[in-house]
Amino acid sequence: MPDMDRYVSLPDYADPDAIDRPAVALRMHLDEHAAEIPVHRHRKGQLVLALHGAVTCQVAGAYWIVPPQCGVWIPGDMSHSNHATPNAQLCYLFAEPGIVDLPKDCCTLSISPMVREMILHLAGAPLDNEQDDHADRLARVLLHELTLMPVERLYLPVTDHPRIRQMADALNANPGDRSTIAQWAERLAMSERSLARLVVRETGLTFGRWRQQLQLLVAVRELAGGASVQRVSDELGYESVTAFITMFKKALGHSPGRYFAALARTQSEAVLVSSASTDADGPADTAAHV
Repeated sequence: MPDMDRYVSLPDYADPDAIDRPAVALRMHLDEHAAEIPVHRHRKGQLVLALHGAVTCQVAGAYWIVPPQCGVWIPGDMSHSNHATPNAQLCYLFAEPGIVDLPKDCCTLSISPMVREMILHLAGAPLDNEQDDHADRLARVLLHELTLMPVERLYLPVTDHPRIRQMADALNANPGDRSTIAQWAERLAMSERSLARLVVRETGLTFGRWRQQLQLLVAVRELAGGASVQRVSDELGYESVTAFITMFKKALGHSPGRYFAALARTQSEAVLVSSASTDADGPADTAAHV
């Protein structure tokens, strides 16, 4: 997706498809890994989990945004690329096909604190084919829990039609462009009616709804990366912050502040879960640090 700052890839030593386990996980830090990768695919299904910052996944037919504490599920053998904000911290989960009934299509999932901690725990397991009954049992429970996670509406339908792709690329590069559908039709050498029908046929949305969804993805990405509401509102061409907040709240059910506050609470709960688990592992370790 244009305007993203870095590309995210797997480290050279990690080939999840070669590991015979129900699921494997990798924790990623951008500064430690390659800056760019081509479109690729995995035999296993993949969950891209954002721990901090935001990631955009480009899959055939759509862009998917991954704000903090959410994940994009990408079924196996589906070509995709992942693009992240510079401050993003990620975790990849790779699931062996057929273990549980995971979605057959791409989707953004809201990840609970418990599932998040299970993924992070699994990321600490060795990446090899040595038998590990505990890790395998955890992986199977994790995959079953993953099927229960709610779906978020954080995607933009984009087809391979050249005119749709041209508009998507232009609006990604300049999301504040407020050109009307009539002006876009003139640029694309089409009638306004023909372009309106094309957008609905290819994306399932009207032009206005489609552009607003693109702006929503940009807004979530930029806000997750630390931009202020005022700055994002200005960059998207809104006449006032109030108008931008109204759009955001209508789409996601909360104002930007409340939306990200809820994500922050989820992260805090996950930290408490992790701390409680560590304390429960044994008082001897705690005493050693007193």
